Order: sequence, then structure tokens, then C-alpha cells
Amino acid sequence: MIRILLALLVVTTLSAQDALTGQWALELPNHEVGWLSVEEGKVELMWGVGSTRPVEKFDRQKDQLSFERAIKRPLAPKDEPAPKYRITMTAEGEKLSGSMTPESGPAIVFSGKKQPPIPARPDLEGVVFGAPIRLFNGEDLDGWRVSNASKKNGWSVREGVLCNDTPKTDFGAYGEYANLRTEAEFEDFQLHAEYRLPPEVGGNSGIYLRGMYEVQVTHRDSKMQGINGPGALFGRITPTHNAGKPAGEWEEIDITLVDRHVTVVLNGEKVIDNQPVLGCTGGALKSDATQPGPIYLQGDHTNVQYRNFVLRPVIK
Repeated sequence: MIRILLALLVVTTLSAQDALTGQWALELPNHEVGWLSVEEGKVELMWGVGSTRPVEKFDRQKDQLSFERAIKRPLAPKDEPAPKYRITMTAEGEKLSGSMTPESGPAIVFSGKKQPPIPARPDLEGVVFGAPIRLFNGEDLDGWRVSNASKKNGWSVREGVLCNDTPKTDFGAYGEYANLRTEAEFEDFQLHAEYRLPPEVGGNSGIYLRGMYEVQVTHRDSKMQGINGPGALFGRITPTHNAGKPAGEWEEIDITLVDRHVTVVLNGEKVIDNQPVLGCTGGALKSDATQPGPIYLQGDHTNVQYRNFVLRPVIK
């Protein structure tokens, strides 16, 4: 009995001293989200946009982590230098409190929530899906809304097709045009969609699952492959091969999200097979993997067209 009590005391003490270890969903300033992973001697971070990257230099003291980071303003001119911040995070139980302190001026606060461990790889043959839900009626934007009403709205419906029209032709992380999301939110599901990208520009968009995980929408030869090309989980999972079609052709994509594992079938070819998703991707609307979220379409990149959105929720 004494040995058991001592063992429990050691485990409890280590846990209290090691509150930071694990993965965190971050709620950042300006309605952005992020992701943090802390392990022994290793820190990885996704801050708002872009992909997850290691933090090379950091200071960790028990339940506190700090490092410097240069953060560029959204839509800032390319030649404008990114201001530096001292970022400090303190973990207490399942919550994280953070601050961004600039070289001059007041600190900006943010928060985080600890994420549960990723479940075991699901047996998809045993998953039961519900009745299909047609997300897009082919007539109007009923059931959809822009995620940021202060941005320009390039979304419309023409001849049964959901169209996003934007003058943007580069791969910058931010754009002046709005993203589009479903009013409804979902947990796990299977999603079918069709998309087409214009031949006159590189072509890049994305479909976010639960508003968290971006599946890359681009064509086979686009100069804007994003991070890892057609059907990739942006910056997280690389497809086994490029199954995209040439620009201007309709492409079909089928995506299954179950227990934080993703399967992607692009144009009838499986390119991601039931792989775990560690956390949200750049540009996400949400970061907490325990919560439902919308289907969220990237509209702040190039022109894109969608049709035939059909979702089948997992029946618990």
C-alpha cells in the first residue's frame, strides 16, 4: 500500500510539474487560431496561417514557455518588416494563458485548451454513416455565410455552380476576399464535393473539415500547389501521389473524417489512407478538436468553382 501511495504521489508530482507537455488548441488575437505541441526538448507551433514549424529557440521553466517570434500584419506590404514579440505561455491544468509583448507597447493576451490524445486508428468498415445531406442547393447561398463580413464577398451561384471570383493570383497567406462556411456544424462525417479551377491562373483553394483541417484544392499542374499538392492536408499529410486533373476540368474528392483520422480519395484514387491529424492547419476557423465545426471554403485565394456537396454524418 505504501509503495502504491508513493507511486501515485510521484505521478501526481510529475504531472503538476509538466503541465505544458502535450498538444494545445490556441485562440489567438484577430479571431485567428493556432496549435502548439510541447514535448521534451521540442516545441512545434502553427500560428494563424502557414504550416506547423519547430520553435528553434525557447525557454521552458516547468509550466511556462517563452520565445520570440516575428509576426507580420495581415495584408501588410511585402517590404514592411514583421514586428517582433516576446511570447509567453503558462499552463495550469487543461488551460493555457498567453501574452504577446511587442518591443514597444502593451501586451496582447490569448488562450489555449489542452487537447486529448489522438484516438487509435478507426476501423472504417465498422463506421455507420447517416442519410446524405445536400449542403449546396444549386440555386443560392442558403445554408452558407461568409466567415468575415468585413471582407469583400466574391461568392455567387451561376448555372447551378458555387463560384468564387477574386482577382488574386498569388499564394499569399492573406487576401481581401471572404471565405465561406456552412451555417450548420458537424462532428465526424464523409464528404463528397466536386471542384474546378481556372486554367488562366495557378489555382488554389481549400476545403476545411470542421473548420479546422484544410484539404488542398488545386489542379495537377498548378504553380500554387500549396503545401504538398492536390488532396493534401495542408502542411500535415502529404498525398501518396498527385491524382489531380489538368486545370479547367471538374475534379471529384471524397473525404472521410473519423476519430481525428482522415482519408482522401481524389478522382477515384486514394491519396491519404486513414491518417491521424495532429492539429488544425493554417487559416483554420477553429482549433479545438473536441468541438464540431462547419465545412469552410477558402475564398481568399484564387478563383474556384464547386458543386455537388454531399455530407453523410457518422452515426454515434
